[in-house]
Amino acid sequence: MLTKTNNAQIRIDRASKAYWRITFDNPPLNVMGPQFVREFRDIIASIEADTELKVVVFDSVVEGFFLNHSDFFANFSDLTSIPQGPTGLEAWPDILVRLTRAPVVSIALIRGRATGNGSELALACDMSFASREKALFSQWEVGVGLVAGGGPMARLPRTMGRQRALEILLSSDDIRADLAAAYGYVNRSLPDDELDSFVDALAYRIASFDKWAIANTKRLVNANSLPADVEIAAGWDTCMASIGRPAAQERIKALFEQGFHQPGDAEDKLGSYLGRLGHGG
Repeated sequence: MLTKTNNAQIRIDRASKAYWRITFDNPPLNVMGPQFVREFRDIIASIEADTELKVVVFDSVVEGFFLNHSDFFANFSDLTSIPQGPTGLEAWPDILVRLTRAPVVSIALIRGRATGNGSELALACDMSFASREKALFSQWEVGVGLVAGGGPMARLPRTMGRQRALEILLSSDDIRADLAAAYGYVNRSLPDDELDSFVDALAYRIASFDKWAIANTKRLVNANSLPADVEIAAGWDTCMASIGRPAAQERIKALFEQGFHQPGDAEDKLGSYLGRLGHGG
């Protein structure tokens, strides 16, 4: 079982008034629980309120994990009892929708696994760049009988088309960075030793521009590309309905028996383990 901690799970490094690095730090697996959601909600409010901020970059210091699936050891009611956000959506989808609409450019720098919540965050960001050697993407939920709750059914078809979106969602398999870039899941895959410098240079470049022009360009692109909130809400409602299903509980239990939710092979090769669940392996 993972050790619970009251330490902050998200850190902010204000590289300048116009550019922040927001770093996930919840070892060993960077899972997302209620504490993470509450911290992220406060950060989103700060992003929205700061009149000088122009660019935020999300990254991780946890080896092998950008942002992972939900914390299955957390008290479920601690998550569902978090009040709805200003959009009227539940806490996690509210955060993602507000990030997409914020008058600030959001960039995901992905090194390690972006599974479930991590994939949903990458899709909500304005741009995503991935380590060619170390990034893995996954919407893993169907593999254990669940439905994703953070909007990928609404976002992925608009990003890569219906057929590729269904491949990602229904296969529940791990997608490496080069294929993710080819599908439009991310902007680009880059050699790992070039990733930080590329994203940093891009962030500083955009941060040097006029905020009014940035914000209004993003607003107009959003008007022609984003799903309606009702689509995001439908995904969350179906996710919540899926959790208590006996079929889902049985598959999650089987995955736990194989080492899920602890450091090791089942987390590192989640897609492979999910593919064997239905065959009794």
